Amino acid sequence: MPLSTPAERELTHTRVVTCHGYRRSDGLFDIEGRIVDTKPYRFRNRDRGGWIEADEALHDMSIRLTVDDNFEVVDAEAVIDASPYNYCASVSRVARNLIGLRIRPGWTDKSRQAMGDKRGCTHLTELLGPVATTAIQTIVAGRNRDAKPGPYRGKPPFLNSCHSYADDSPVIREHWPEAYRGD
Repeated sequence: MPLSTPAERELTHTRVVTCHGYRRSDGLFDIEGRIVDTKPYRFRNRDRGGWIEADEALHDMSIRLTVDDNFEVVDAEAVIDASPYNYCASVSRVARNLIGLRIRPGWTDKSRQAMGDKRGCTHLTELLGPVATTAIQTIVAGRNRDAKPGPYRGKPPFLNSCHSYADDSPVIREHWPEAYRGD
């Protein structure tokens, strides 16, 4: 079902976030995220030669986390291909601060501490949420790909992370009966 019909409006900003999860031949996983911001109009910018043209990337930033099957970050790399200020590119190295962290409850706070504030880049830090979700989807899907049909065994790592995965939901009752706490 689509959203309701909006009021009359004019587009002023577009943000596209893309994430991909890969299983590597060495058993690790590469999780790549990219954020691209554009404006549908031309505007002044001194660091980019005077102007950023309509639909030209204001931000174009990528990050790759290499993660093991326990969700630990074993390597991290960031690239800033476009930003409003030349100085922004100097924060790419701060992604290395993520090495050793695990994607699990508390990831958002820990990754912000590692990447955020005046040390890092707001946009790369924001990208870490979708990248973490992509890591979970990539690694869990790999584990379940060869599983036999029927209920999953054990406690799901995402239990109580949303409405459908609440420990009293019908989804948990059907797929993870050992973790179900309803009735």
